[in-house]
Amino acid sequence: MIDLPLVVDRGRGEPMSAQLVGQLRAAMREGRLAAGERLPSSRALAGVLGVSRTVVTEAYEQLYAEGWLEGRHGSGTFVSAITVVPEPAGPAPAPGAAEDAAGMVDLRPGVPWIGALDTPAWRRAWRLAATVERVSRPDPHGLPGLRAALADHVRRGRGVACTAERVLVTRGATNGLDMLAATVLRPGDRVGVEEPGYTGAKAVLAGRGLTLVPCPVDEHGLVVDALPGDLRLVYTTPSHQYPLGGVLPVPRRQALLAWARRTGALVAEDDYDGEFRYDVAPLPALYGLDPEVVVYLGTTSKILTSDVGVGWLVARPDLVTAIAHRRRDLNDRTAVVPQEAMRLLLERGDLDRYVRRMRAEYARRRAAVAEALGGLRLRGDTAGLHVVVETSPEEAARLAEAARRRGVLVDTLRRHHAGPERAGGLIIGYGAAANLTELRRGCAVIRGLAAERRDR
Repeated sequence: MIDLPLVVDRGRGEPMSAQLVGQLRAAMREGRLAAGERLPSSRALAGVLGVSRTVVTEAYEQLYAEGWLEGRHGSGTFVSAITVVPEPAGPAPAPGAAEDAAGMVDLRPGVPWIGALDTPAWRRAWRLAATVERVSRPDPHGLPGLRAALADHVRRGRGVACTAERVLVTRGATNGLDMLAATVLRPGDRVGVEEPGYTGAKAVLAGRGLTLVPCPVDEHGLVVDALPGDLRLVYTTPSHQYPLGGVLPVPRRQALLAWARRTGALVAEDDYDGEFRYDVAPLPALYGLDPEVVVYLGTTSKILTSDVGVGWLVARPDLVTAIAHRRRDLNDRTAVVPQEAMRLLLERGDLDRYVRRMRAEYARRRAAVAEALGGLRLRGDTAGLHVVVETSPEEAARLAEAARRRGVLVDTLRRHHAGPERAGGLIIGYGAAANLTELRRGCAVIRGLAAERRDR
């Protein structure tokens, strides 16, 4: 049993579980509870404090979510190895020095929090998946059981009504985009990309020899009226435009589909983080409005981790068949064990439960970011795993460099432009940070730097 002066007071206005969270968090931050130290069971600690077990359970769950605690199957609850980054004591590194994330607060976007991923359900799925029978010539469509499970998953979660024959298992959204381009496009074809937009998608399309046509976005997403009529395909992120965060409204969605029908182009919809929305329920995917012209791309890289290497493409059956044939020609395939693990997580409901937990976790992180960056202009904070701090391009570059010198890594909008910068700002990701303490500290540095420059 830990020997700490833990006390909860029923007469205080603060909930008893919150009191316990604060005391345990302080003990871990100050080193009175060391990394790897085992905590008592919720039942045992509740007995010592004279409170219900629910009080301790809620406190432990909050500290689990923040990354302070970790569970070890069959062993109990332990203090995580969390690094609290100190203020730099020595001189700042010279501009242009090699960037090393070790020992830094990482607020760059595009990375989910994986602190809660190691669960009994996760380990069980991978253990069982490792026993799946190997095949010498795997189906380029993907495992039939996973295709059926994914069809059910996107129907329930994203409003995508489809059968398994419309699903092709990929290695991620960009892999699906690459296979689509390799199948239906030829070098030199003109394809529209959002400006600013996802650099990974641009790299994939450029790698196929296609001509990229930057298409402007505003606070609502893709500006459909500005689309040229000679595009063969347009890549878009309508549920949460990356990186500005706009949500494409219904009239624009209808206009986009009408444009695609009129021009004969395809629409590649990247639903990279559609599960995570905090103001209303997650918006249905664009695919549901016109399955004949939209190709829907999904991935586990934001739900779980990019290490899983599983995504999905949903399209009309003839297109799925053509992509599968092209994929076989290119010897491109998704590993069988991750596919089987995903099938188990989906069929047993474990993935749905995990998404619900992470939606609550990211909502807490988003609220912490909004509070810590109070006074700065934010956009895109109603969904996803990042926000944008609006500023000029020049100021964004200066703030990012100053933050790096203070031990905080952030991204800017500059590298997400294919042409001249249309918008400036910092992109603050809240998935990579180890815990809320680290997240708040990093945002406090950004806010302090912005205030210093404003005062000057």
